[in-house]
Amino acid sequence: MFQHDAIARLLRDNDPATVQLVKSQLLQNPADNAAHIRDLLGRTDDAVVSAHARDILATIEAAQAGEEFDLLCRFFPEDGDIESACWLLARCLAPGIDIESAARLLDQWGRDLTSRLARLKGDDERVAELGGFLGGHVGLRGNTENYYHPDNSMLPRVIESKLGIPISLTLLYILVGRRAGVRVEGINLPGHFIARVGEILFDPFHRGRVLSASDCEGILRKQNLRPHASYLTVASSRLILIRTLANLLYIFQETNRDADRDRVAEWLKALDRD
Repeated sequence: MFQHDAIARLLRDNDPATVQLVKSQLLQNPADNAAHIRDLLGRTDDAVVSAHARDILATIEAAQAGEEFDLLCRFFPEDGDIESACWLLARCLAPGIDIESAARLLDQWGRDLTSRLARLKGDDERVAELGGFLGGHVGLRGNTENYYHPDNSMLPRVIESKLGIPISLTLLYILVGRRAGVRVEGINLPGHFIARVGEILFDPFHRGRVLSASDCEGILRKQNLRPHASYLTVASSRLILIRTLANLLYIFQETNRDADRDRVAEWLKALDRD
């Protein structure tokens, strides 16, 4: 009790330097101190102490997540668990992020979509319902105003804001579709990641809009490319993870977030085993 009371008093101190020193010392032995900090959170009803304790725990958990993600990247297979990988990535880059609430919301969307798809048979109907539910009712859409923001590549943030980039939004369609029994595939079309159900291509960035062959050709023309069958192959889980990290690497380079840039570069190096 004395130790917990002493830490609480120090974290409540009016001198920011004292508080920072205590937090730094507690972070020097994270494996042992994490349990004590959780215990402190359960004992105190002081808002200031609780806020500092949660901050310490978030830093500890982010460091642990980083070690786990390092290992994951070294051994992540082509068909690896992309959902778990994205939750772990978010824990690395956004300490204290609420993964549990985001996962529960995904489950709820899956249940809601299941009931909507119950009487539908053709892929065209399923794609229309996917876009109507996720792009319309839920409101998932492309973040055209702030495209190059790291939150657009972190699954819990995209679920919370309903805004993302082509690959993160396509991933949500994949994960919700999986929960509802619909196989949604990611297609690594150069210049614009899209989705497919059966033979129907569609664009989660634009609320699930169905794409024709000419629409895809237009996307390719912007890259000075001509249509090729390889552009419509299904993206593996590993490729989705690589593309997600590559987007983050570009953002961190452009915004001078050197430490995050270096971490992401190391993860990409570990994933690129070809």
